[in-house]
Amino acid sequence: MFQKKLKFMAIALVATGLGSTAFAQDCTVKLGAILPVSGPMGQVGERISNTGQFAVDQFNEAGGVGGCKVEYVLRDTQGQPAIGVDAAKSLVDLEGAQALIGAVSSGVSLPILTSVAVPSKVTQVSCCSTSTTFSDLAREGKTDGFWFRTYATNRSQSAMGAYLVEKHGFKKTAIIYVNTDWGVGLSKQLAKDIEKVGGSVTAMVAYNESQQSYRAEVTKALDDNPDSVIMAAFPVDGATITREWLALGGTDNFIVNNSLRSDDYFQAVGSKYLQNLIGYDSAQPRVPSVTSFNEQFEARFDSPPNGPGLHSVYDAVAVVLLAMEASDEITGENIRDNIRAVTADGGVEVGPGPEGVARAKALLAEGKAIRYVGATGALSFDELGNVQSPKMTWKLDGDENVETGYLTTQEVSDLIDRLDN
Repeated sequence: MFQKKLKFMAIALVATGLGSTAFAQDCTVKLGAILPVSGPMGQVGERISNTGQFAVDQFNEAGGVGGCKVEYVLRDTQGQPAIGVDAAKSLVDLEGAQALIGAVSSGVSLPILTSVAVPSKVTQVSCCSTSTTFSDLAREGKTDGFWFRTYATNRSQSAMGAYLVEKHGFKKTAIIYVNTDWGVGLSKQLAKDIEKVGGSVTAMVAYNESQQSYRAEVTKALDDNPDSVIMAAFPVDGATITREWLALGGTDNFIVNNSLRSDDYFQAVGSKYLQNLIGYDSAQPRVPSVTSFNEQFEARFDSPPNGPGLHSVYDAVAVVLLAMEASDEITGENIRDNIRAVTADGGVEVGPGPEGVARAKALLAEGKAIRYVGATGALSFDELGNVQSPKMTWKLDGDENVETGYLTTQEVSDLIDRLDN
């Protein structure tokens, strides 16, 4: 009852234009974030974390959640599963977080889900974990619905890798992948998809993170003289692998996943050596909400939101906080149930940013349904907690990564159907 009273007081402030600077009560709602801000993914993770904080700041500008200020409580996973689990336990047991944003890599998100989120009945929303293992667990009833992600699964990633192999006429492709749940699953599906489009896989080589050198792995992958190489890697290790690959005479026809769409990777290798590199990433639909987010992001950070996980982490935070706002009491179970409610068809559309949040809060106070349409467009979570999205291809032009192609959600679906049948 107390939480409900706070909620309606907060709505009154928003409705009278006071929500951007005032909170209904001196109280705090904690949102846990479990992200890698150090280690092999630290450079990518820091930008993702800053974007999550940006979303929280915009909610607070509109009066917070339930009349309370939202506190973004970040814990560094260092990209390590055990550290991630300890961080998640700390957020749940000590900070009282009812929702967790993260992690980035599937290998960290998975043990957090199974050993912390599900047993504690806490909702977990990842911006970036794409392994199909999560879908398998959900299908088996082992997530209890507490798992969501705002980025499409490995299935579309492997399809896009094969799409680029076919489009560029490569016949002999080596695959180098990080030895994690994500990397293993992606590489296996890539091999199947590449063969389906008429290519061949000359080598599949796993690597372990944070090594000083990958010369042995690169040498093995160079067997049979491939005309292209796909890397499922993160920036720090990916840069080391790329430099050693080129030093040993490997082709510069690189195909990379979204996590290497990073200035840190380009600078560590040297953009002049990557002019034949091609990549793929999730794309944003061409809709006003995406344009609005891009403009707000650039105004805040003085740079466009180019990079993995930025759009999707913003929406991960937004749907969790809107679900909290829609709840009479902030619990993991209520957040879980209301995430779908605030993104369902039929509600009044609300966009990203303080004005969109304020409008959403006012509509919810009036008992009206809303549909959040945000940085990634309209989200629609299936029964497994997954979303689908358009895809884009990109390359380097000098030092700048530029879009070279765009596939709609339907075109991606058609591509996957062709590969699976």
